[in-house]
Amino acid sequence: MPELPEVETTRQGIEPYCEGHSIDRITVRDSRLRWPVPDDLAEQMQGRTVNAVDRRGKYLLLRFDHGTAIIHLGMSGSLRIVTDHSPAQKHDHIDLLLNTGTTLRFNDPRRFGCWLWADSAETHPLIAGLGPEPLSPDFSGPMLFRLSRTKSRPVKSFIMDSRVVVGVGNIYANEALFKAGIHPRRQAGRISLDRYHRLAEAIRETLSAAILMGGTTLRDFVNSDGKPGYFAQSLLVYGRAGEPCPACEAPLKEIRMSGRATVYCTKCQR
Repeated sequence: MPELPEVETTRQGIEPYCEGHSIDRITVRDSRLRWPVPDDLAEQMQGRTVNAVDRRGKYLLLRFDHGTAIIHLGMSGSLRIVTDHSPAQKHDHIDLLLNTGTTLRFNDPRRFGCWLWADSAETHPLIAGLGPEPLSPDFSGPMLFRLSRTKSRPVKSFIMDSRVVVGVGNIYANEALFKAGIHPRRQAGRISLDRYHRLAEAIRETLSAAILMGGTTLRDFVNSDGKPGYFAQSLLVYGRAGEPCPACEAPLKEIRMSGRATVYCTKCQR
């Protein structure tokens, strides 16, 4: 599933082609996504100008004067900028033809993504309950410490909760916990303020580096320009079970937590 850096990379990729341009035509070839594409989506967007291309968590937001299109890439979705008028393929479900002649094309083989419309994105049920952005001033070690005090669940599950902080998916949770030296199974409520300071900084550092390098290469993800991300080359622990720890050279261990691969160092993380 595309995580926050992949979504932010996509946002940055499509923004120059969409922002400030109007939509001439919308083609919905298959409305059967995670939720049905609204029947009036074309009516809401055609002839209107995209004022901004924003992101909230893993949601992309196309903002107009009168509302916002909310887009989620789901498990396998991607957005492409098509400039050569190439024909749509099997899983190309939605096209937005811009007044420049460029097409914004949504592809989603598994159809777990979504295209929705909201008069106000910030009050929409999918957006309203989200926690702070991890790269914003609202996110900090003291905030994590305060929210964790009554929590007995593992810290990895805690930081992956979008109500606590958005966008810390499985890959980046593994990496941040390693950098902070925190065992993924440690109870969230039993971690000190000082260690939460380190964890918050590790989350910011990990996500910022991934965004700069274009996200993590996953099987179903390519960037909006068709190139894969490169952050996978820099992963310290995720996908490296059995290999030497980059800090102490002890073999990295893999366990399953909530059905997800969790890799850590038994010596460096406690």
